[in-house]
Amino acid sequence: MSKLQELATAVENGKSKLVPGLVEEALAEGNSPIDVLNKGMIDAMGVVGEKFKNNEIFVPEMLVAARAMKKGVEVLKPHLAGESSTTIGKVVIGTVAGDLHDIGKNLVALMIESAGFEVNDLGVDVPVEKFVEAAESDPEVSIVAVSALLTTTMPAMRDTVAALNKSPARSRFKVMVGGAPITQEFCDEIGADAYTADAASAAQVAKSFVS
Repeated sequence: MSKLQELATAVENGKSKLVPGLVEEALAEGNSPIDVLNKGMIDAMGVVGEKFKNNEIFVPEMLVAARAMKKGVEVLKPHLAGESSTTIGKVVIGTVAGDLHDIGKNLVALMIESAGFEVNDLGVDVPVEKFVEAAESDPEVSIVAVSALLTTTMPAMRDTVAALNKSPARSRFKVMVGGAPITQEFCDEIGADAYTADAASAAQVAKSFVS
């Protein structure tokens, strides 16, 4: 078994202690940093995401795998610095004003980061203006992800998306929405580009927007 396969298995199984060493070994074996990232870690997180969608694993296992990957990325970062495109795009993410839930948002941020994006996490209880400013101030932002976990904060999501839709920079970013009470119908109604039901799907959709 190659070191890349060993690394992928370790990431899938959330073996945080083993991952940094396996990254070093995979590089020593002659694999390019990009291959170590893509084949050793991002593909493994893709497998984890699929298992999660099929209810073969649950949030704790997914978090453990994402953490393991994070450890690997820390070791890999200095090697990637020389490669021109270390990220496939920038994502702004946050939970809307009045909503303090962050577990779902954090999971989405982790999975999107695992897919190769740079993530600007605005946190929870984020005012409309802050979303708009984050989207407009950085020309590399290609996706704005808006989360709401309470039915009472759905109007705040509606307001946030409406403000983003009015932005002069709107043509260069996509708006994604998600959270327990959110549906495809609501997404269509408020004019967002995509709704995803879980973190793994969010990462897949984000990738499809930039490919």
